Amino acid sequence: MMKIHKFKPQIYYYTFGPNEPALTIHSGDIVVTTTRDARGLNEKLEPLPDEQKQRSNITSLRTANPLVGPIYVQEAKPGDTLAVTVEEIKLNRDSAWSGQSPFGALTGGGSGMTLPLYESLPVKRFDWQLDLEQQLGILELESSKLKQVRIPLHPFIGSIGIAPRYGRVEPSITPGEYGGNMDCVETKKGTTIYFPVWVVGAYLAFGDVHAAQGDGELCGTALETTAEVTIQVDVVRGKQLEWPHMQDDNYIMTTGSGRPLIDCVRLAHVQLITWLVDEYGFEQSEAYQVVSQVGTMRIGNIVDPNYTVVAKFPKEYLPV
Repeated sequence: MMKIHKFKPQIYYYTFGPNEPALTIHSGDIVVTTTRDARGLNEKLEPLPDEQKQRSNITSLRTANPLVGPIYVQEAKPGDTLAVTVEEIKLNRDSAWSGQSPFGALTGGGSGMTLPLYESLPVKRFDWQLDLEQQLGILELESSKLKQVRIPLHPFIGSIGIAPRYGRVEPSITPGEYGGNMDCVETKKGTTIYFPVWVVGAYLAFGDVHAAQGDGELCGTALETTAEVTIQVDVVRGKQLEWPHMQDDNYIMTTGSGRPLIDCVRLAHVQLITWLVDEYGFEQSEAYQVVSQVGTMRIGNIVDPNYTVVAKFPKEYLPV
């Protein structure tokens, strides 16, 4: 019988892996919880207390993108798929922050490049106001004739994933075959994300809600804020994926994370073509051809230790 868990985190994690479970649920259950922003601030702009931060006795942790969880799903076993449906992302703060630093895509700092592309870019923070009633982000401009920019909000979960394969533990800022910090705008309300289960219990964790973001998260930060998130978690028995898949009302989607960017494109599209062949009856060459003509792709991020690309195929071209 489906159960709704209203979960209040006591510890926020900075890694994806088999950390001590914060909550145990069954397949089909719903979880309602609140997130902190990428710096650990809550909906009242209060910082994360030290006693609520993940600690390690053997190494230092990068304290960015604190994650809710991990959530242990009792039925999940290696060889299964974990289906996570985003039921609601309710922004609960009237502000968001963004900024620029050596972490951004134009500076090279995040990649360890020795010759940054934009050395003169200063460290700077931008404070956005969020009109939650009209779902708008508002930035006051100091040096432009425009004076103010107003953009539509499209909240999504920046970092969501499960324990990686081969016993690995990965930082909350890195995406991979386990999901992680993909920063792809498709992880929004109405999307179901399918994760390959590598570890008994799956160990689902998520955080880093963005109120809005352009492709690539170019400056290294989106509109960083907080939200009340509602998800439903289901186990699909005996179905093994290699990379996270997604779907919403309009698209089936696949992901690829790594470096260089072209490898992300290849990973995502090989998965998409394989999905069309295995589940929708396309012949491989025909799937490749149709994807080439009607497919689209989004760049989730080009600033993290791994980049992410999402390949999208319109459902209107799927067989009925």
